[in-house]
Order: sequence, then structure tokens, then C-alpha cells
Amino acid sequence: MDPLQLGWEPLVTSWMATEMPLLFEWILPPCLNFVGKNCKHVLQLHSMHYTASMLKLYSCLMEDVKKIDKEDDDDDFLEEDVGGEEAIADDAPDGGMDEPPSMGMSEKKLDEERTNMSVAYFFFSIVWSVGATLDASSRLKFDEFFRSLCEMEAPKDKYPKPKDLKFPRALLIPKKGTVYDHVFIRKQYGSWNPWTSLVQPVNIDEKAQRDTDLRIMINALIVNTVDTERQRYFLHRFLLKDTPMLFVGPTGTGKSAITNSYLLELPRDKYIINNIYFSAQTSANQTQDIIFSKLERRKKGVFGPAPGKKLCVFVDDLNMPAKEKYGAQPPIEILRQWIDHRFWFDRKDTSLLNLMDIVMLSAMGPPGGGRNNVTPRFLRHFNIIAIEMFDEETMKNIFSPIIDWHFKDFETSQRKYSRIILTATMEVYQSAIDNFLPTPSKSHYLFNLRDFARVVQGILLMKPSLVQDGVEGSQKIIRLWIHEVYRVFYDRLVDEDDRDQFFRMVKHGIEIHFKEKLNNLFSHIVEPGQLIIDEDIRTLIFGDFMSKSKGEDRLYDEIQNLDELRETVEHYLEDYNLMSKAPMDLVLFRFAIEHISRISRVLKQPNGHCLLVGIGGSGRQSVTRLAAFISDFELFQIEITKNYSTSEWRDDLRKMMRRAGESGVSTVFLFGDHQIKDESFLEDVNMMLNTGDIPNLYENEERLEIIEKMQTLCQKENAQIEFTPLNMYNKFIERIRRHLHVVLAFSPIGDAFRNRLRMFPSLINCCTIDWFKAWPQDALQLVANKFLDDVEMKTEVRESTVSICKTFHESVRALSQKYYEVMRRVNYVTPTSYLELIKTFKSLLGKKRLDILTLKNRYIVGLEKLQFSENQVNVMQQELVELQPKLIETSKETEELIGIIERETIDVEDIKRIVEVDEAVANKAAREAEAIKIDCEEKLKIAMPAMNAALTALDTLKQNDITIVKTMTNPPAGVRLVMESICIMKGIKPDKKIDGSGKAFEDYWPASKKMLGDMKFLESLKEYDKDHIPAPTIKKIRDRFISNKEFDPAIIKNVSSACEGLCKWVKAIDVYDGVIKVVAPKRESLAEAEAVLEEQMSKLKVKQAELKSVTDKLQALNDNLVQKQTEKKNLEDNIELTKVKIDRANKLISGLGGEKDRWTKNVDQLNETYDNIVGDVLLSAGVVAYLGTFILDYRQDCIHEWYELCQLKAVPVSDFFSLSATLGDPVKIREWQIAGLPADNYSVDNAIIVTSANRWPLMIDPQGQANKWIKNMEKSNKLEVIKFSNPNFVRSLENCLQFGNPCLLENIGEELDPILESILLKQTFKQNNLEYIRLGDSVIEYSRDFKFYITTCLRNPHYLPEVSVKVTLLNFMITPLGLDDQLLGLVAAKEKPDLEEKKNQLILESAQNRRQLKDIEDKILEVLSTSQGNILEDETAIEILSSSKVLSTEISEKQKIATKTEEEIDVTRNGYKPVAVHGSMLFFTISDLANIDPMYQYSLTWFINLYLQSILHSKPSVQLEERIENLNQHFTYSIYINVCRSLFEKDKLLFSFLLCIGLAKGRGEVDDQEWRFLLTGGVALENPFANPAPSWLSDKSWAEIVRASQLPAFKGFMEMVQNAPQEWKKMYDSHTPHTERCPEPLADTLTRMEELIVLRCLRPDKFMPNERHVRFGIKKFEVCDSNGYVLHVRLYTGKDFDIHHDERQAFGVVKELMTVSQLLNKGYHLPTDNFYIKPALAEYLLEQRTILTRTVRSNSKGLPKNKLVRLGAGESKFWRKGKMLCVSFREKKFQTKPVLVLTTAHNAQIEERLIRNKLKKKPTCIYQ
Repeated sequence: MDPLQLGWEPLVTSWMATEMPLLFEWILPPCLNFVGKNCKHVLQLHSMHYTASMLKLYSCLMEDVKKIDKEDDDDDFLEEDVGGEEAIADDAPDGGMDEPPSMGMSEKKLDEERTNMSVAYFFFSIVWSVGATLDASSRLKFDEFFRSLCEMEAPKDKYPKPKDLKFPRALLIPKKGTVYDHVFIRKQYGSWNPWTSLVQPVNIDEKAQRDTDLRIMINALIVNTVDTERQRYFLHRFLLKDTPMLFVGPTGTGKSAITNSYLLELPRDKYIINNIYFSAQTSANQTQDIIFSKLERRKKGVFGPAPGKKLCVFVDDLNMPAKEKYGAQPPIEILRQWIDHRFWFDRKDTSLLNLMDIVMLSAMGPPGGGRNNVTPRFLRHFNIIAIEMFDEETMKNIFSPIIDWHFKDFETSQRKYSRIILTATMEVYQSAIDNFLPTPSKSHYLFNLRDFARVVQGILLMKPSLVQDGVEGSQKIIRLWIHEVYRVFYDRLVDEDDRDQFFRMVKHGIEIHFKEKLNNLFSHIVEPGQLIIDEDIRTLIFGDFMSKSKGEDRLYDEIQNLDELRETVEHYLEDYNLMSKAPMDLVLFRFAIEHISRISRVLKQPNGHCLLVGIGGSGRQSVTRLAAFISDFELFQIEITKNYSTSEWRDDLRKMMRRAGESGVSTVFLFGDHQIKDESFLEDVNMMLNTGDIPNLYENEERLEIIEKMQTLCQKENAQIEFTPLNMYNKFIERIRRHLHVVLAFSPIGDAFRNRLRMFPSLINCCTIDWFKAWPQDALQLVANKFLDDVEMKTEVRESTVSICKTFHESVRALSQKYYEVMRRVNYVTPTSYLELIKTFKSLLGKKRLDILTLKNRYIVGLEKLQFSENQVNVMQQELVELQPKLIETSKETEELIGIIERETIDVEDIKRIVEVDEAVANKAAREAEAIKIDCEEKLKIAMPAMNAALTALDTLKQNDITIVKTMTNPPAGVRLVMESICIMKGIKPDKKIDGSGKAFEDYWPASKKMLGDMKFLESLKEYDKDHIPAPTIKKIRDRFISNKEFDPAIIKNVSSACEGLCKWVKAIDVYDGVIKVVAPKRESLAEAEAVLEEQMSKLKVKQAELKSVTDKLQALNDNLVQKQTEKKNLEDNIELTKVKIDRANKLISGLGGEKDRWTKNVDQLNETYDNIVGDVLLSAGVVAYLGTFILDYRQDCIHEWYELCQLKAVPVSDFFSLSATLGDPVKIREWQIAGLPADNYSVDNAIIVTSANRWPLMIDPQGQANKWIKNMEKSNKLEVIKFSNPNFVRSLENCLQFGNPCLLENIGEELDPILESILLKQTFKQNNLEYIRLGDSVIEYSRDFKFYITTCLRNPHYLPEVSVKVTLLNFMITPLGLDDQLLGLVAAKEKPDLEEKKNQLILESAQNRRQLKDIEDKILEVLSTSQGNILEDETAIEILSSSKVLSTEISEKQKIATKTEEEIDVTRNGYKPVAVHGSMLFFTISDLANIDPMYQYSLTWFINLYLQSILHSKPSVQLEERIENLNQHFTYSIYINVCRSLFEKDKLLFSFLLCIGLAKGRGEVDDQEWRFLLTGGVALENPFANPAPSWLSDKSWAEIVRASQLPAFKGFMEMVQNAPQEWKKMYDSHTPHTERCPEPLADTLTRMEELIVLRCLRPDKFMPNERHVRFGIKKFEVCDSNGYVLHVRLYTGKDFDIHHDERQAFGVVKELMTVSQLLNKGYHLPTDNFYIKPALAEYLLEQRTILTRTVRSNSKGLPKNKLVRLGAGESKFWRKGKMLCVSFREKKFQTKPVLVLTTAHNAQIEERLIRNKLKKKPTCIYQ
């Protein structure tokens, strides 16, 4: 049964255990009827839903009545009530804690109370069920209706109260306020109380003691209001009965905050809380997993929370999930399955999972925007309470306690501002909501309570200590308020109109509420008498970064000294660059500093998040990094790689959030929309913004680690909380919310931004929005000034250059807007483009200046060398004359000197012989003496080492050692033995003593002691005369000691170290003496021999002195001779060299003399170029930075405008500017063209931009021209061609980066893989003096030879700023000139292959010759400039110059011949130019079809293949003109057939028309003004001329006639219509106006195009039918008979052809030239629709006995239908009626034969004899 038929009664009946009470019948039906018909609902529900909600609420309230039924003395109930349910409602309103009945209450009173409560609760239930979902205005209506309903007691009333229903009037809801303002509360005897009576004031002081930082406290502070108490009341009531409930209300009304606050206060031993925050991307699986994470397995197939507890699931933003294909919302469906059936299915094995002890609460915003309608099947389970937007009083009640608390520490006179600020903020807030409405382009214009709170929170940042007393402090407070409302509301505004309006709103608020003038507040900014404007408010900046303190101690204060502010921020930037691996080259102009201060302000606030909205390249990320650094925060940013997935994303989030939560590290998470690889990323960000947590992010092990660390932290902080896992995890989340700040950098371009804001409301609700508008003028100027400051320029030129740069930027922004409006092509002008302009200008200027100076200096040096050579010729000839006499004189002196030397030489030889004899004798004696000496030395070599060792041993002895020996009274035997030997050696006599036996013995010890007492004892041993030892002494030594075994140093050492050395000395003396005895005689012999030698040598010296004297004399003569000979040789060489130099000079002058004039001219040109290079390079930089993406016409117009600007600003610029002349190299350009670059200037400019730009090029290349050029140009450099689809594209890219190979990435779409970012931004870094780049996860060595090219085949791609700022966008679409050249080459290659081959060969030779000539000139100039000193003395240089010049001359001659030959070939080749031009026109005509449908795109390759096919298959001819005609006709036909095959039927006629117009325009047959008028009807301006025939001529048509009269061909058209409107009315009234002739005199002068214009003006409805009759050139094939009657023929791809155009079919061209009869014979048939035919064709068809069928229809004017003749089978007839001819055909057997219907031929000016005359010749096909 339908629910509408069922009604509400069954629900109530089934609910009631007893008879239905009268209350239901009286109140419920009228209320249901009233809200259904007269009220608007926040959420539209069924009447049965209202009834069920009312019953559930009534049941909850009736629990109080049940308590009364208990026994008065039931202590168990009291205990349970107090300990159980009331524990749940610790902080619930009084209505939720009803007092138990007093013990002595009588039964009567109990019954009365039960009745009263039942009635009052019934009223309350009706209001908060049936009226719970009404909007504000409808609540007022319902209030009025409900009160009137309760007052209806008389029977005559519409809904009278039942007679049997009795209750006191006190039970009716009080009249004060509305029915929604009261709640029934039982306090012994129940009564109605206003909700306000439940509100308890908040004690901020008490809360502030727990959290000293009010900024942190305010986020969690809930101020009690009527709404909070009302919400708590219903939560308490419904939660007790496990009834699901749903709060519906706008954002910022506290639905979530109050519910969460209430849930946190529930007893932990009874409830487990589970929060779920829905967004558009939430899935059913996620929802199921989040709930399951809180459940335990109780038994098989049964899950629930821990026994004894309930799981309270709070679902926020319930209606956010996106609908799937069939309209369901999967997360809601999974919840509905549980709430309907109490079970889910296991996703693994589909087994039943029963769920128990779960209660659900929900909150959501009203449907609309990104919020969807939730299925009623789910909502039916909920009691729905609508929450209204807070009114002004509520807002004040919320915020006044907070702001009053803050201002209590201010000066007494300043405390008033707490109230004023609230009132003024409220006004601004309401005005913003009313005036700044969300639109598709301003989807973020959404304001709620959170924005109001942000203003208040900003006010709280200012410490009272920073505010001075008196007027100055008051003004500072007002300026603070202005700053905060600007930051919250103004910063999100997108256009100047909105900003100006907001300025006026603030100005009004200051004057009305603060009673102050803006000029007084900003007197330090504006001059006296000058009004303050919105732009001046930019200087109002508050911040904490000027403070020297760190962290929380930094004070938020006004910053008035902007210069000091800039210096401070620049200092921070320098520190950042020193510490960062990726330093930022920023210009900190005021615009950037403003955004830094805005972000810093948000980062200062806990849970402060930013949404930065701006196009890519506007500096969002840079200012965020610097702001984070200034605030001393860590910045975290994910690194996107090709394989980055949700798993890596979750890992990154875990790492970041644990660092913020566990370690308390203040972190900024910078996240850009270009990093959103999956929309689920935003789902997590949405959760993070909302709660600081992401469900199921941590594994169990990680969660336990977190809890453990939080426990440790709480112990350190001595936190007064229970150390439960839930509390510890909440502590972790709280720390995340305090320390983690999310900064989102989004672009407003496209639909993605709007959709994301709609799907993820936290992006607006939880973020402060900062809109990055276009850079202001001061920013552009400051950036340009900074970068150009170190460029060498005059001050005036620099100022003009800066101004021009700004104009460039603004003009291209305007041009881009026009480009989009006209061409629908998008180009973004970003600050990055501006920086690219300046950087390109700077680098190109430096490079060009260096090139010019280098080349100029080389020319100058070359000219100097030539001048020097010319000057030296005369000088050298003079020198030659002067050198000849000197040479003769020197020769004579040399001959005389030779004679003297010969005589002196004879005397010298005689003396020399005598000396030689004496020398021989002396040498012999010397040899003998030497032999003896060697023998002695060899003998001594034996003894001397031992002697030296002994002396060394003596050196080691010290006086102490000797003293020790000396002091011995009874020395050992070894000591005595040694000392005895020493005494003998020194000849000391012993003492004579007698031993015990009476024998005498010699005792050397006393003598020894005496000897040892000598201080010079050791010195005497060292100086001992070892060469003259007496023989007895040495004999005694040898006999007594040397042979004694005890006389051994090794043995002696044991008794005395001193005696060891003495022993060694004695033994060494013995050895030495043995040798010296042998050597001594030899020494005597040696002495004798040396005496003889000395005598002989003295004699020899005398002889040698004599010889030396003579020899010296001879040597002097010889030296003189050599000198003379050298002088002679030098003179001869000098004379020869002078002759050679003269010869070389002549060669140089003759060889390079011709270059002198050219070089001089080049120097002058270079001087002029150097002077003009600033303007030329500035224009070139503008082209490179901005104009790459524009097509030719736009680019030329813009350059022309810029050129005039340079001249106007007096910036030096050439007389004629071209990019190729400024930056191009003719030789290089020729090489590019050989490699496949189109020869037109546009393509050449594009190639120059590719090679000159700082960024890698991205070429829009639908025809593949750039692809072909790049591949050919870089082929020799090992080009790597890759695509995103290649599986190993990253590996190929890595190899290219490492080895410096060029790389071409082709066929990209509108997005680039994030892995390319480091390459596009050239983010390289140095390590160990090597350059590296990070590619994804890999670090690769970077080669400077690497080149990167990117191409796309898309015709009109839309690259967002995030892509376009990283590349140089270039439009490489082919131009008509470039295509002409290509097509000419193709046709010439096919028609004249030998000539084309020779032409191509000449092109290559010419390019080679030019390259060689340039190389030779460079070589000549290099030799001249590098030659040191006099170049005439550098034979190698002269030879190089001579050979180079000879080669240059040869090449020049060859080049002249080649050029002449090429010109001759071009004459023949250019004969086919019309074919190329015709083909080019066809190509650009079919290219325009893409504007009709993007599917209609045709590649150049396909076009060229058709072109080549036409060249091969068209009819040959020896006549060039005829051949060209054949080629054009065949190719036109081929293109037409092939294009028509790909068109929708509706577009074929339009294509015919476009092709017709295109070809006619190419031949100059279409006037552009007329063509534009035909398309647009002219520019609609106010028409001053009255309509002459308003009865039939519309004002629009008349206005077009007036505008058409301005065309040359329509001069007087307006007057013709004014003078004879009836003549034109005939044409207007005609059924076929397109066949009517225009009134005279216009009819005879109009072309078919102009006839169409007339038709457009008068009958635009017939414009399309008439378009089918337009004939321009080869638009239709035509068959003519011998009499010249024309038949229009159309052939279809099937077996159809038509005699005329039809709207449903496309016109085609007969491939083979055939007559109509041949077509019919081949099986083609005519269509069945009416058409017009000329008489000659009719007779011709009769003659051919064509089988045609169908009854004729006539719509001919003046030809009655009854005159038509119906003929029998196979017969036909035609006749004349005046000037009209009618033909009809009929055939019965039409089932197998084609059908033809003919009508009368209009205006057939023909004589009958022509009809009767048989055609003598077959018709032939011609083109016309």
C-alpha cells in the first residue's frame, strides 16, 4: 500500500498500547497538513517520517513519566537512576535530569503530574519532530499556527479541541518567544522554562588556568548558548533510548563540536566513541573498516564493542559522499544495511557478521553544492533536528566572554573595544555573506562561524603589553581589527570590484562603530589632505617575525617600518639559503612579504591551516618555505615519483604525523594540487584538517608505540589525566593539531578546484584562504630593478627597460585574453613568465654583447694587421737599401782578419808541441804517485775502522765512569789488566812490590789511579801518537795482552764499562800499528814521488802560461772573425727576410685587401648593432619568454606594438627588428631547414626560441613538423626518442642525463609525469665537484650536454600554469608559407625529379659552402688576432691566410655558380607554385573543421599522401597551365571525397561552403568585409534610421540593411529599401526568396556572395537552402550539353547521384568524367525528392529513355496542378506554358527501379524549338 494512502494513524495505533489518545487526533493531522503545504523544510521528509520521529521523541520523554509509576520507596530505582542514566548526563541540561518524586506525594497528585507531563511532552514532541526541520521563516509560521491550534476550543473552529480532553492552560507553551524557545522541565511539579534558563556562563579564567595559551584554548572552547543546551538536551534524550538522531544545519553552527564535546563527557566504562568524517571520496569499505576497528568478536558471527559497553558512532558530513552511477551513496548504503538488518557481510567470504550494541549519531549540512540528498530509506531511522544559523545575539553571546576576558588586562578606556569589535565584526561578517555570493568562478566565497572565530582569534594574538595608553593605543587596536578582518575576508577576494566593496564596508564599520576616520588611523601612511584608498591598506602588517625572541615568546605586533621589515625578511632568506640544499633566488618585494606575513600569522595559531590559491608560478610554495623557516618550523613535502601510490602516501603521512605528535616538532605540510595523484589523497587531507587524525592510518604495533610514548610524555609533564589508551591517543591527536599546519597550494584554473572545494568542505571550513592575485606594478618594477641592477646600461635606458618589461607582461596578459576569446586557445601569463623574460634578457644581452665585442675585436685586429702590413712595405724597402753598404764593408773586414789568424796559428802550434812533451812526463810522474797513494789508502782502510770505533768508544766514556774505576781499592783482574796495558802504552812505570811469597812484581794500579786522576786522561788517549809507537812497547802489548783471552772487550764489559772502551782502544792501536808499519815505507816513496812531480809541474806551468798567452791572442782573433761572419750573416739574413716580408706583405695586402672594406663595414655595423642591442635583445627576450604559444598574426602584432614602445621610450633598437637577425645564425638556420624545419620565418623563430630559452621546449606539433626536425637535427648526436607509454622510459631518460645525449619525449597529453619535475626545473646539485640530479628515487650524474625536447600532437592543448611555467611552450603548427614550400618541393620532385634532385644537391652544397666560408673567415680572423708581434715574420700564419683566402675565393666562385643555377631551377620550379598554393589553401580550409567538431582533425601526413596520389593519378599534360589545372582539379576532388567520408551528415554542406569560400578567397574573389558581414551581420550599434516597413521588416533585419549599406557593393541599399519597400516585400514574401531576382538596379551588379548578404538581411531562414546554390569554382561538377545548359551533378559513395544539392546529403565530385546517361547505365539512380531541372536536360533524359517513376508534384508559381499530365507505364511527357517548362515521368514497376520526381523549372528562359531540337552531341563534363 502506498504510504500516502496508509497515513499516520497505523503508526500511532501500533505504537499505543491502549486506546489512541485524543491529543493525537487533535494536534497531529493539522500540523502534518500545515507543514506539508505551507512551510519550507531544511530537509524534505514524508509525513510518516514526521509521525515516527514524533513517536520516538515522545517515547524518550515518557521515560520520565514511567519513573513516577515506580514505588516511592524503591531505593534501587533511585540508585540506578542516579548511578546510571544520570551519570550519562553529567553536564546535560536540567531537562535531562528529572528529580525523583517526593516520598510523600499522594496518588492523586501523581496522576495529575503524569497527565500534565504527558500533555506537555506531547506538545514538545510535536514541535521538535513535525516542526524540527523547518527553516527560520517557516518556524515563525508554524509557531503562529500551533499557538492558534492550541487555542481552538469552540466547535466552530477548524480544528476544535476535543471536549473530553481536559488539561490546565498552564500546560500550553508560553506565549513569550516562539514554541521553539521553551522546554518542559519537571522540578517536583513540571513547568515550561525558556532554554536560556539552562545556559550556564562559561568560566574562562578557570579554563585559562588549565591552558595558559588562550590561542590554543579557544579552539576547544565551547561557550554555552541556547543552541548548545538544546543540542545537548536532545543528545541526552535520544542516546538513553539508543535512538539514531541527525543534526542538520549550515557549517559553523557547532553541530560537530557540541556533539563531540558531549560524547567526550560520556562515561568511558559505558561508551566507546567512534567518529567518522564523510567526504565526497569516502568509500563503503573505508566506512566499514573504521567501525570495525572499534569492535571485538564476541562469538562466531557476532561483533560488538567490549561487553558492557556501547559503541557510539558519530558520522559527520553525512550527505557528502558522491553518488555512484545508479544514484546510490555506498557509504550510506553500508550504514543503512546495518541499521535496517543489524548485520553486514564479510567481504572475504560473504558470511553474515551480526553487529550489536551500536548507536548512531549524525550531522550534516543542508543538501546543495557538494552535498547530496540522502535516501529516505536511511533517513527514516533518524530523528532529525534542524539547527539554524546563529543570529546576531547568539554570536555575541559566544564571543563576548572570550574577547571581554582578553581585554580585561587592557587600559580601562580601551576595554570598550571588546564590544565594539564584536559589533563591527558582526556587521562585516553579515555584509560578506550578503554581498560576496559563491559563483562558479568564486566557489570559495563561503563564510561561516569559523571565519568570525578567526577574526577573534587574530585579535587575541596581540598582548596587552604592546598597546600604549591613550589615543595611540586605541588607534592601534582599531588597526589590528582592520588587519584581522582583511586577513580573514579580504584575502580570499578575487577581483578589484569585490576588494573595493570590502574596503567600503570596513570604512563604514570604522566610522559607524569605532567613531574614527580612516585617515586618522593611517596618518603615518598618507599625506595630509589625501584620502586613503584600498591600496594603502597593503602597508598594514602585523606579525611576530620582527621579534628577536624565539618560539612562543615572539610578540605579535604592528610593523610600520617596511624597510626594516624587508631587511629582516631578506636576512631570513639569506639564512635559509645558507642552510638549504635548494636555495631560493627570491626578490622580496612588498607583495611577497605580504603573503609571507599572512602565512606566518596562520602558522602562529594552533590548528592553523592555509589554502593558497593562485596559478602556478605565483610563488605560493616559495613564500611558504620562507614563512615556515621564519617561524622555525620544519617543512614537509612529499616527493612524487612515477610509481607513487596510496601506500607511499600513507607512509609519508605516518612519518610526518608521528614526528609532529610524538616529538612535538612544529611542522608545515606543504601540499600542491599537482601532487594529487589520487583523489583519495584529498580525502586524507580533509580528515587531517578536520580532526588531526586519519582512520586506520597506524598498525596496531605503531599505535601501541604511540600510546607508550604519550604515557612517558604525560609522566614528564605531570599531566592530571587517566593513562588509558584512548586518552593517550587523544593526547597524541591534540599534539598533532597543535603542531601540524597544512598549507595547500591550489590553482583556481579549471573545474578541479571548484569540484574539490565542493567535495571536501574542510578545504574552506578549516583553512584561511589567501588568493594570490597577479603581481602588482611595484612588484614587477622591483623584480626588474633587482635583476637588471648589475647590467651595464645607461640609467635612462635601464628605467625605460624596466617600464617596458612591465608593459610586456601586462600586454601579453591582455593578448592572452583576446587569444582565448577569438581562438579558444589558453595561454597563462604568470610571474614565472616575467622572471623568465628578465633572466632571458639578461643572459642574451651578455652573450650577444660578448659575441659582438669578440667579433668586432677580431675584425679590428685584422684591420690593424692589414694596415700595419701596408705601412711596413715602404719601411722595409728603405731598410733594404741601407743594409747593402754595411754588408760589403763587413765582408772586407772578415777577409783581412782571416789572413792574420792564419799566421798566428803557426806560432801557436810550435809552442803547443813543446808543452805537450812536458805534459807527458809530468803526467807519468803523477800517475806513479797516485798509485802509491792508492796502495797506502787501501792498507789504511783495514785499520782505520777499528781505530775510529775505539775513538768512538772513548767518546762514550764520561768522567764519572773514570772516577768509578779510580775509586776502586781492590779492582777486578780485568780492570787491572786493562789499566796495565794503558800504562804500558803511555810509558808509565809501575810500582815495584813484593807479593806474599817474597817475589817481586810490578803493580800498575797505583800508577793507574794516578793516571786516571789526570783530567786530560781521555784527551791524551785521543791524541795518542799512534804512528810512532816504540817497538818494545807494542811488542810488550802484543805479548802480554793481545794474546791474552781475558783481554776481550766483551769480557771486560762485565766488570767495567769504562774499561771496555779502553780495551777496545788498545786492541785498535795494535791493529793500526800492524798496518802502519807496512804503510810507512810506502809513504816515504810517495813523498819522494810527489816532490819530483811538483818540480816538473812548476816547469810545465811556465810553458803552459806561454802557450795560453799565444792561444788567447789567437782566440781573440777567432772571436773577432766569428763576430764579423755573424754580422755578415745577419745582414744577409736581414736583407733576405726583408725581401720575404715585403713579399708576404704584398701577399697579405693583395689577399685580404678586398676584405678590408667589408671588415670595416662589418665593424661599423657591429658598432651600430652593439648600440642597438639592448632594444633588439629586449624584444627577443619578450618573444622567447611570452610569444612562443601564439600563432603568427598575434605574434607579429604584438612585436610591432612592442617595437613602437621601444622607440617611444628611447630604448636603442634597430631600424628593422627580427628575431632571426638578432639571435639567429644564417648557417645554423640553413642546417635546420635541411634537417626538415619549414622555411618560413615563423618556424625559424620557433627554432631560435627552442635554442635560446632557459627552459626546455614543449612544442605543440599537430602536424609533426617539430618532431621531424628534432629527429633529423639530433640524429648524429644519438637522439633517444621516448614516450610515457614506453615501459623503460625512465631508464632511457637516466642514460640520456648521464651521457649527455639529447632526448625527445613525444606524444604527451595535457599533463606531465611528476618524475620530470627535477629535469624541467633543472634542479641539479654539486657533490665532490660533480653535478648530479635527482630523478625519482635515483641520483644520477648530470651531463651539461643533455638536451630535452617535448612534443605533443594535440591541436589545442590546455596546459595548466603548473605545467606551462616549467617549460617553454611553442606553437609549431605549420604556416601557409611553410606548407607552400613543402608542397612545392613535393610536386617539383614528382614532376621534375632531375631538377628537384639538383636543387636539393645545390641546397646542400650551398649550405656546405656557407659553412666553409664562415669557418675560413673565423680561421683568418683567429690567426690575425692570435698572431703575436709582427705578423709578417709569422710564416705559418701568412701561409694559412694565403691558403684560406685562395680556398675562400674558390668557394665563393662555386657559390656564385650554385646560386645562379639555383635561381634558374627556381624559375622552372616556381611554375608549379599555383599547385602548392592551391593545396595549402585546401589544407587550412579542412584544418578549420576542427572548430566545428574536435573529431574533424586531419594530419599533414595524410594530406601529403593524398597530394602525392593526386600528382600520380591526375591527367598528364605537356602544357604547364593545363597540367596545373588538372592537378588542382584532381586534388580538390580527392580531398573532398575523403573529407566527406569522415563528416557527419549535418556538416557536409557546411564543409562544401567553407571549401568554396576558401578557394575563392585564395583567388581573391571574396571581399573580407563582405565575408565578415555574411558571418556576423556587422557590429550591432544603435540604429539612427527609422524602419520604413515595420509591418513586415523586423528591426533586426532593418539594422542589418543599414549596416550592409556601408559596404562598397551595397552603396545606396538602405535608400533603395526606403524608397521601394513593396518591391523588396515581394522577395520577402516568396516561398523561395533565394531564387528571386533582387529589385533593380541592385540585381545586375551583385555577385553570388552579395546575393547571400541580401538574403541574410531579408530572409535569414532561407540562408542555408540558398547556400546550396553557391557556385565558386569547383564546388560542383557540372555537365554541359552543346547548347550550354548546365546540369549540377552530385555523386554519392553509394549508387546515388543528384541533380542538385540537398540538405541531408553532401555534394561530391564525379571521379570519372561521365555523362548523365553513363551514370544511369552504371546503376546510379536519382533521389526521390523534388528538384529543379533545366529544359535541355529534361529532353535529354527523355531521349535516353530513362526509366523514372513517381507522381509529379508542383510548387510552381502560376502553374495549376490540373494541367499536369499523368502518363502510363514507361511514358513521359513535357510541355511549355508560357516561359515555364514542366516535365513529368511515371513508372509503375518502382519496386526494383529508382524513383524521380521533377517539378517545373522556374524562370526557364527557353524557346520551344530548343526543346524539340534533338541534341546532336553527347554532353561533356567540364569544370566551371
